[in-house]
Amino acid sequence: MGPLMPDTASSRTPAVRVWPVGSLLRAIADSLEARFNPVAVQGEISGFSKAASGHCYFSLKDDQGQVRCAMFRRAAMLLDFSPRDGQLVELRGRLGVYEPRGELQLVVESLRQAGEGNWFERFVRLKARLESEGLFDSARKRPLPLMPRAIGVVTSLGAAALHDVLTTLRRRAPHIPVFIYPASVQGSQAAAELQQAFRQAFKRAEVDVLLLVRGGGAMEDLWSFNDEQLARLIVESPIPVVCGVGHETDFTIADFCADVRAPTPTAAAELCAQPQEIWLGVLDVMADRLSNSVERRLQQDSQRLDRAAARLGQPSHLVTRERAELAMQAQRLQHAAQSSLLRKNSALATLQASLPRQMAQDLNHRRVRLERAKTRLELLDPQLVLQRGYAWLSDQQGHPVTSVSMTTIGQALRATLADGELDLKVTGRP
Repeated sequence: MGPLMPDTASSRTPAVRVWPVGSLLRAIADSLEARFNPVAVQGEISGFSKAASGHCYFSLKDDQGQVRCAMFRRAAMLLDFSPRDGQLVELRGRLGVYEPRGELQLVVESLRQAGEGNWFERFVRLKARLESEGLFDSARKRPLPLMPRAIGVVTSLGAAALHDVLTTLRRRAPHIPVFIYPASVQGSQAAAELQQAFRQAFKRAEVDVLLLVRGGGAMEDLWSFNDEQLARLIVESPIPVVCGVGHETDFTIADFCADVRAPTPTAAAELCAQPQEIWLGVLDVMADRLSNSVERRLQQDSQRLDRAAARLGQPSHLVTRERAELAMQAQRLQHAAQSSLLRKNSALATLQASLPRQMAQDLNHRRVRLERAKTRLELLDPQLVLQRGYAWLSDQQGHPVTSVSMTTIGQALRATLADGELDLKVTGRP
């Protein structure tokens, strides 16, 4: 067997350098530093958050893409405004790589406002218009029921906010039934589904308060809660609405339209359900008050009974006094009955004496009225009119003919005379 010959193809291919991950990321960071930094960028803030350390984190985005940004405490302390989602800003910083996660990152050294972003501009315009129409007026907002019979929740079935609300309600008021009206809370279809969930709740009319809840997010993630039709539906709701969307710093149009705005979904649940222990404590207090009231009433009645028993200690004196009083009342009653009987006998005798005369006068008066009525009735007898040469005309159906306009040429008529009837025919009209 001869010696091994080198592979001519392999010998012609240059060797590929194998990088450790950290070294590759540092090399990329060095390339970015040499190629771009310092860099100035304009875009909209999204997902802004501030850590307890004072460092701020957010994304800077436009229609084409987004980049993660970090602004450390020293730079954040120099800001003359409070950054918020949707703001259009210009920043200066250094582009690099966050090596622990291998992510492109902009370290912000300065940040200034560059006008309002598209999302925020739309929000501000809609808020101003609805506010001018009175949709946010506190005078129209209703208080929440103190003891709701049932609570409704409008949110996504997969939302963490639903879990938080149900956990809170189970802990505070497990006796209150909860009805869920599912709807998407993010995306192009979310606003329409939220409106449909509200309409379903209105139609079913099975709850005393409605919770509209969702977790936090960027302005575009919460945009379905800025829908104008949803806002008007919340205002027209026959059921009080609590809006708990996002975190405490998040505001949507739905928050301003709701009867009550809660900083978080959990707070929304707490606002509409008092802890069961409170009501049990109230029942205990009321039971104690009722028991004490009954005890006092029994004591009072017992004292009254004792006083009555003391007065009846020698009942013979009381019986004697009552007998004397009864005898006196009997005499008065007898005297009154005799006097009344005498008066009635006298009146009866007077009436018996005058009754025949009154009956005769009344009978004569009625006879005169009867004669007058007979005379008037005879004067109205149509037969007397016919005897004076008049005739009664009617058509073949017996309907009276009172006008020439009611006849036609050739029409058959009937004439009723004093002593009989004649059949006639119309031969001419004036």
